[in-house]
Amino acid sequence: MARTYAGILGPLAFLASLALGVVHAEETDAMLFRAWVWLLVFSGVGCVIGWIAGRTIEESVHASISAELQSEEAVEKPGAASTA
Repeated sequence: MARTYAGILGPLAFLASLALGVVHAEETDAMLFRAWVWLLVFSGVGCVIGWIAGRTIEESVHASISAELQSEEAVEKPGAASTA
């Protein structure tokens, strides 16, 4: 998930920076350098956001599965005790 977010936010920032440079008629070298820097920055930000989102989803699924297994064990234990 981190790679997906980085792959979306980085190029989006790159294109937005290029568009801003074209609108303001900046020099090509300065415009491309700034776009490259924003690509790197937003790719890093996207990677961090994606990592956090991935961990949140993993923990949520783990908690749901654990709760379901515990409820199934609780249902099975009284039945096993009454047959013994």
